[in-house]
Amino acid sequence: MFDFIRAVCAVPEIIPGDTTANTERIVALAEKNADADIIVFPELCISGYTCGDLFLQEALLTGVTNSVKAIAERTSDIRSLIAVGAPLRLGGQLYDCAVVICRGIILGINVKTFLPNYEEFYEKRWFSSSLSLDVFSVSSKLFGIGGDYDIPVGSGLVYNLGSKCRVCAEICEDLWSPLPPSTYPALAGADVIINLSASNEIIGKRQYRREIVAQQSARTVSAYIYASAGSSESTTDLIFSGHSMICENGKMIAENKELIETGYSLRADIDMGRITADRIKHKNFADCASANNGDRMIREICVEGEFGSDGSLYDVGRLPFVPSSESDRIERCMDIFRMQSAALAKRAATVGGHMVLGVSGGLDSTLALLVSVQAARLLSRPATDVIALTLPCFGTTERTHTNADALMRSLGVEAHEIDIKDACTRHCEDIGHPADKFDVTYENIQARERTQVLMDYASERGGFVVGTGDLSELALGWCTYNADHMSMYGVNAGVPKTLIRWMISALIDYDVFPGSTDILKDIIDTPISPELLPPDEKGDIAQQTEEIIGPYALHDFFLYYMIRFGFSPEKIFFLAKKAFKDDYAPVELLKWMKVFYKRFFTQQFKRSCLPDGVKIGSVCLSPRGDWRMPSDASCRIWLDELERIKI
Repeated sequence: MFDFIRAVCAVPEIIPGDTTANTERIVALAEKNADADIIVFPELCISGYTCGDLFLQEALLTGVTNSVKAIAERTSDIRSLIAVGAPLRLGGQLYDCAVVICRGIILGINVKTFLPNYEEFYEKRWFSSSLSLDVFSVSSKLFGIGGDYDIPVGSGLVYNLGSKCRVCAEICEDLWSPLPPSTYPALAGADVIINLSASNEIIGKRQYRREIVAQQSARTVSAYIYASAGSSESTTDLIFSGHSMICENGKMIAENKELIETGYSLRADIDMGRITADRIKHKNFADCASANNGDRMIREICVEGEFGSDGSLYDVGRLPFVPSSESDRIERCMDIFRMQSAALAKRAATVGGHMVLGVSGGLDSTLALLVSVQAARLLSRPATDVIALTLPCFGTTERTHTNADALMRSLGVEAHEIDIKDACTRHCEDIGHPADKFDVTYENIQARERTQVLMDYASERGGFVVGTGDLSELALGWCTYNADHMSMYGVNAGVPKTLIRWMISALIDYDVFPGSTDILKDIIDTPISPELLPPDEKGDIAQQTEEIIGPYALHDFFLYYMIRFGFSPEKIFFLAKKAFKDDYAPVELLKWMKVFYKRFFTQQFKRSCLPDGVKIGSVCLSPRGDWRMPSDASCRIWLDELERIKI
C-alpha cells in the first residue's frame, strides 16, 4: 500500500560452530518476523563469523549446507525474502556468501567481493573473492533440495519483487571499499541494498559505520538494510556489537540503540515512493547509469509473491520542516539565519543604501528585521543602516503596535511610524468603496498602501525594500498581489511558517539580540494575523489567519510532500492521518487539503513574478529555480482524487 515495504534486521544469538543451534534461532527469528518483505541476517550467521580455521573443516561445511536446506524448507510458508550468511564451497573454492531464500526456494547466492586482510581480519586465509568466481550457477542438489533447479551465483544478482522494489546484496567489507559492489546493481535499477555484516566494535567505529551506510544509501538513492553479527560471536580477541541500521535515501529511519546487543530484530517500514521520486528528479543518477552500462554483469531474478506493507511502522513527523531533536532544531534554525543574513548582506553590499522594511509585530517581519540587523553587522555597518517602519491602520492592535515599536528601538535601528489610516480612507472614497465594508478590497487597500509607502520611502532614502513574506504564504497565495507580495529582496522566501517561531526561539537561546529577549518572547506568543480587519471589542486581534485558511502545520505538511516527492493527494492524506491522528479528524484533514490544492493552483501567478530570495531548504517555490508551473493549470484531477477518498 502506497509503496511501503517492511524490512527487518534479524540478529540471532548464535554459537560459533554449532550450525544446528544457529539454524533453530535463525528460523525462529524468521517466523517471528513473517510479516516482513525482507529479512536480513548477519554475515556467516549459520556457522558464526568467528570460526577461524574451522571454516576449513569438512564437518562445519557439511553442517552449513544442511542448515541452508533446513532454513529453506522450514520457511517455505513465509512470504519474506530472507538473506542468511553462510560459508559455501563453489567451484572448488570457499566463499563468504549471502544465501537468498523465499518461500522455500533458494533464489540466488551473492558472493563477497572484498575480503579484509589487515589488522584483526584474516579473511583471505579462508575465503576467495567473487572476482575469482568461475561458476555462475549451482544446482539445488548442492543442498539436497528436491526439484533440481539452478541457483544463480555472483555479486551482481538483483531480486525483483514486482512493482515494490529490486533488491541487491553486498557483504560487510564490500561497503568499506572505494567502489562498493552494490553501486552497479543500483545503477541497473536495484533500489534496496542489503548488507550481511560482521563488524567488530571498537571506540568510534559505530559512528563511522553509520556514516558510510547513510552515504551509500544517499549516493545510490536507495534503501539500505544493514545487519551485523551480535555479541554472541566469540570474544577471544574481539567484541561484535550487533549494530543494525535501516536507511532511506541517506536518512536513518531505524537503528538499534544498544552499543552491544544480540538476539533481537530491528523492524521498519520503508517508503519506496521517496526513492522513486528522487531517482526521477535527479537526472545525474540516470546519466551515471548510462555511462556505466555494461561495466558489470547484472542478473535479475523475478520473485513470485505478494509484497508490500501497510506502512504502520513508518514514522511520520507532524512538522517535516522542523527537526524533532531540540539540538538539531536549534542548529538548523541558526544555520538558516546565517544563510539569510549572508544573502541579504551580499545584496545590500551590491546595491548599497539602507535596508527598508515594514515591521508589524508579527513573526515574519520580526525575523526579517533580525536578519537585516545581522546583515548590517556582517557589513560592519551600524544598526541604523536598517530603516524600520510601523504602518498602523484599521486592524492594528495595541499589542502588536507596542511590540513592533519596542523591538525596533531595542535593536537600535532607525525607526519611524507612518499612520496610513487617512490615506486608506481617502482611497476608499476615491474608488467608491464603503469604509465599513470589510471585504477583500478593504484588506488589499491597506496592504498595497503599506507597500507603496515602503517603496517610496526606500526611494526617498536611497535604499531598497526587504520583503517579509514566508514560504507558506507564497504556497497559499496568502499575500496581496503587488503589495506584501513584492519587495527588492525576500529574505523569508524559503522559510516555512512552522519554522519561524522556532527560528526566533533559537535566536533567543543563542542570545544573539540580548536586549530584545522579552519582546521576542511575546511576539512568539502572538496569534498569526494580517491585521487588516478592526480589532474585537476587547482590542484584541479579530482576524486570525489559521481560522480562515487553515492550520499552517497542515499546509506545510501538504506542501512538503507535494513538492519534495510529488506524492498523490491520497498518499499525502494517508501520511497526514498518521501524523495528525491526535489533532485532527480525517474529515478536517480532507477539508484543509482541498483548500490547500485550490489555493496552490490558483495562486501560481503570484509566484511566477516573485522577487529574489535565498533558497534555504529542499522545498523552494522560486520561478527561477525549483518550481515552474503554468499559472492557468487545473487542479481538477487532484481534487477528484480527494473526492474519491472514503473516510
